[in-house]
Amino acid sequence: QVQLVESGGGLVQTGDSLRLSCAASGHTFSNYGMGWFRQAPGKERGFVAAISWTGRNTYYADSVKGRFTVSRDNAKNTVYLQMNSLKADDTAVYYCAATRRTNWHDANDYTDWGQGTQVTVSS
Repeated sequence: QVQLVESGGGLVQTGDSLRLSCAASGHTFSNYGMGWFRQAPGKERGFVAAISWTGRNTYYADSVKGRFTVSRDNAKNTVYLQMNSLKADDTAVYYCAATRRTNWHDANDYTDWGQGTQVTVSS
């Protein structure tokens, strides 16, 4: 089991940037692929981005491709989500999650989740 704690959320304006962090503890962090999901009010939790165990491979939802960048530092047991050119539609609670599988887009394949961090983009 991996314990995950997100940070870095906040209130920003359209076009601004934010960097979310997710600190992991517990089992060996580098054994897990990591994903970011988000959930807006009244909507289902949806895939945002993911990164493989070594960080060599990354995956993005079409809605964030070119604006968001996922990265990880295995020495610090931390995964990041750099979010640029934020839009009002990016407003949501953002969750990081850990997986030992490779079905990156499917939340059901992630076994451990953080509590989430709120991102609000004001227009």
